[in-house]
Amino acid sequence: MKIISDEFTEQIRLDSYLNEYLPDFSRSRIQTEIKKGAVIVNGKTQKPAYIVKAGDEIEVNIYSETLKILPENLNINVVYEDDNMAVVNKPSGMLTHPTAKEKTGTLVNGLLYRYGENLSDINGEYRRGIIHRLDRNTSGLLMIAKNNPAHEYLASAIKNKLTDKRYFAVVKGILEQDNFVINKPIARNPAKPNKMGIFEYGKESISEVFVLKRYKDATLVEIHLITGRTHQIRVHLASIGHPVYNDTLYGFGKMKIKTEEQVLQSYKLSFPKPFSGDILSLEIDKDEKLKKVLSFLEV
Repeated sequence: MKIISDEFTEQIRLDSYLNEYLPDFSRSRIQTEIKKGAVIVNGKTQKPAYIVKAGDEIEVNIYSETLKILPENLNINVVYEDDNMAVVNKPSGMLTHPTAKEKTGTLVNGLLYRYGENLSDINGEYRRGIIHRLDRNTSGLLMIAKNNPAHEYLASAIKNKLTDKRYFAVVKGILEQDNFVINKPIARNPAKPNKMGIFEYGKESISEVFVLKRYKDATLVEIHLITGRTHQIRVHLASIGHPVYNDTLYGFGKMKIKTEEQVLQSYKLSFPKPFSGDILSLEIDKDEKLKKVLSFLEV
């Protein structure tokens, strides 16, 4: 199995990183295999503690006989597709890919039902077709690769900042500036590995924020991602005292408005079409969760 680590890879050890791709193996077993030379990173063997970086090429020669992700008819909403790729609208509440604990009901299960073997396998069976991710409770547009050359093409476009991603979010409080940039480095929180945070040693992370509408104690914003770090929007907005509404991981105080978890949607996506260079730009309407919250705020 060959893995190209994506833009969301931040401050994580090689053994922990591979544990996501090989959930049927214990971390200690993965560490043993790494020490035996079964894992090659950018053409070289590494130690289990090696910190994976975005763009690393990882060749994994560890196999599982029990690895099997089943297709499921989940009525995936396909916004665009051609012979090489598709763009889908992932609903809030759906995992992008299976984990050791959840192997059903994910986007990958639905993609396998719709496309069968016509999905890239660069990132292994658990992430067939997946180039980039959205958090479980973030909805919106995701690119899917139908073959490995398309996967590499689109991954390169993301790495070289040739894609444009725009999000809607409802944040707590009133943002006074109409347009501003948050430029704060993000890294994994060493005390809480499931969280990211603002740290001086983190990677450069830049988000551009546009105010669309102000409410009594909330603001609807559009976010343009200049970089793409794990949880970037949620971390950046929380760092200025305006967390995304309903975000139980990065929010604080009373945050609930009508829905569960963060009110965040990837609504616009522009990217170069594989092997043609033409720029495609796709946009979807506000999802039902976002509409429900905005309707509540209008009262």
